[in-house]
Amino acid sequence: MENFRFANPHLLWLLLVAVLLIVLFFASRHKSKAALKRFGNIDLLLTLMNGVSEGKLRIKFVLEILAFVCLVIAAARPQFGSKLETIKKEGIEVMVCLDISNSMLAEDIQPNRLEKAKRMLSRLLDQMENDQVGLIVFAGDAFTQLPITNDFVSAKMFLSTIDPKMVSIQGTAIGSAINLAVRSFTPNEESQKAIVIITDGENHEDDAQSAATMALEQGIHTHVIGIGSTQGALVPDDSGRQGSYRKDNEGNPVTTHLNEEVARQIAAAGQGVYAHADNSNSAINAVVEELSQMQTAELESHVYADYDDQFQWFVWIAFVCLIFDLLLLDRANALVSKIKLFE
Repeated sequence: MENFRFANPHLLWLLLVAVLLIVLFFASRHKSKAALKRFGNIDLLLTLMNGVSEGKLRIKFVLEILAFVCLVIAAARPQFGSKLETIKKEGIEVMVCLDISNSMLAEDIQPNRLEKAKRMLSRLLDQMENDQVGLIVFAGDAFTQLPITNDFVSAKMFLSTIDPKMVSIQGTAIGSAINLAVRSFTPNEESQKAIVIITDGENHEDDAQSAATMALEQGIHTHVIGIGSTQGALVPDDSGRQGSYRKDNEGNPVTTHLNEEVARQIAAAGQGVYAHADNSNSAINAVVEELSQMQTAELESHVYADYDDQFQWFVWIAFVCLIFDLLLLDRANALVSKIKLFE
């Protein structure tokens, strides 16, 4: 099965220029006809205008537009990939579990906990060229946002769309996220696997330490990055107004604290590292350092390869159109005058 793509798809926007030229052409012809009507019957006037060929003008325009369109398509480089290639690299597997509960919107770390977490994950992906990474988001429940992959471009794209509203059930179910991560790894028994959790540690739903212990029994270590301050911060509400915060049932502003004790206990149960995220990159660097010490194994990924450029065909079509355009005589002739394009 062949896979089609454009190497430079952004250049296809130039086709809008062709649309604009067509509109301008019709507008100019309409304006010309309106001007001629002021002098009398158009058909009678054309018989008096030796050498003027409306049909020739239209054919030349069609040839020029077709040449332009073909050149734009050629510049976009249409390609066919006829081979599904298996690429093997030496790496590890990592499932990232990102806390997206409302408390992650607290601004005790700039710009807020969640945005800082996204930036750390982007930095993590930059350090894992030969590895495979998956992404799980969780609040009161956990969901797979991105299955394990080495397509880091897609992974970064998913990062930009993450928002607490993605999970309808609020809370912090770290244990559920760990259990889902364990099930999300590939069945490759040789590859080393690890879980990285980024959370404020306010676990309200389950026994995350037991989940980390069970993961360790399968050879999967759990690392935890605690994000936020232990002093606490108010949680912004959904209004988007500066200084507007969530309130509890009694009308008091909701305060969230980084629970370092819980975060450290989870990391200890999973025999992983715990790092506290601040406004520097020290936390993610500590986790990357730990992951770099894991033994790599052969990982497989499938990509389409042997993409063949097909732009030459469009260049030839454009060339032929321009040749005919140049050879088309200026004077009118009987054959061309019978052609009624656009009518």
